[in-house]
Amino acid sequence: MRMLLVGGALVMMTSAAMTSSAVADDDVTKGAQKLAQQGRDDYWHCLAREYSRESNQGLSEQDFGRSVAGACPSERQYYRVTLLDYLTTQYPDIDAGAHLATANRAVEAAQKDIVMAFVKHRPPQK
Repeated sequence: MRMLLVGGALVMMTSAAMTSSAVADDDVTKGAQKLAQQGRDDYWHCLAREYSRESNQGLSEQDFGRSVAGACPSERQYYRVTLLDYLTTQYPDIDAGAHLATANRAVEAAQKDIVMAFVKHRPPQK
């Protein structure tokens, strides 16, 4: 249940960023958007699995944050690349560096959200 709530919050956050008012109707943009959404979902599901690991339950916030930062490398990279492709397709006149910074912030936000959920829902220290 917790995973669904965490996943739902994360999905809503990135969905808002990806569904801007200027979404073009062409097939290339729709395809790029669909791939970016799939990349997002795959990454968040992987982070949710990391969150749920029994071995992580006793970790401090900092240790769990380090664990999450190193988790899911292929899913993280796929999300970053597909989001970058979508942003480049959607906004071709904006500098590629700005798109990369946005994609990196999206990855960081997902990691931060999973750590915050971990801290909020862990049992109190004895």
